[in-house]
Amino acid sequence: MRDLTYPPIIVTAKVAFRALGQRFLMTGTEHVPRSGGVLLAYNHIGYVDFVYGGLAANPSGRLVRFMSKRELFTHRYVGPLMRSLHHIEVDRGAGEASFRAAVEHLRAGEAVGIFPEATISRAMELKEFKTGAVRIAAEAGVPLVPVILWGTQRMMTKDHPRDFSRGKTIAIRVGEPLFPTGADPAAETAELRAVMADLLDATIREYPADEQPPGSWWLPASYGGSAPTLEEAARLDAEEKAERARRKAEKARKGN
Repeated sequence: MRDLTYPPIIVTAKVAFRALGQRFLMTGTEHVPRSGGVLLAYNHIGYVDFVYGGLAANPSGRLVRFMSKRELFTHRYVGPLMRSLHHIEVDRGAGEASFRAAVEHLRAGEAVGIFPEATISRAMELKEFKTGAVRIAAEAGVPLVPVILWGTQRMMTKDHPRDFSRGKTIAIRVGEPLFPTGADPAAETAELRAVMADLLDATIREYPADEQPPGSWWLPASYGGSAPTLEEAARLDAEEKAERARRKAEKARKGN
């Protein structure tokens, strides 16, 4: 693939990171292979995860093609940028097309990024995973590399105002590759989630204590923070989904 847009975007992003005075804690980036297809599975805690997620593969000289929701590709301004970066459009109503596109990218030797939770976790802990990650990796015959992001939620996430103030630490932890076979997608997905849960635990515990004191809204309740529990987050997600459906129906009614 010809990448005319991606390299300057990376340079611009790194300049922005320096301007924001951000400190990076990078661990395990050597687990991302320097060549060949590889699927990177990320936790999802904020709207800028895909911006920082690519850094996990940067030391290996890889450009990550993220699987992203269709709404980004249909956006007037964001859409052309997403296509120029060769990201992969995901239409939740037609998942087979995005599945095939991801497999084709991987078989062509690309690095692809996926969020197995599908949506942002309000709890800042891992939600239930979809089986797509292990099924795609198995179908393409490529390694599945788990990646944990931490600190990105402090800038831009659900239910909280944006905060791009200086001096935040961003942690990126990459785990050892898994090699799913596709024989039991549910069991292999559970294994991926367990591995990522351990990585997330280590990342939270090693994050600078002065940046996440007890009661911090971006810290999981199970770690002494004030983020919603997984159960509370599930309720909020359901309410959000119902409200979205109501608005869509109302818009359709007015259109008629």
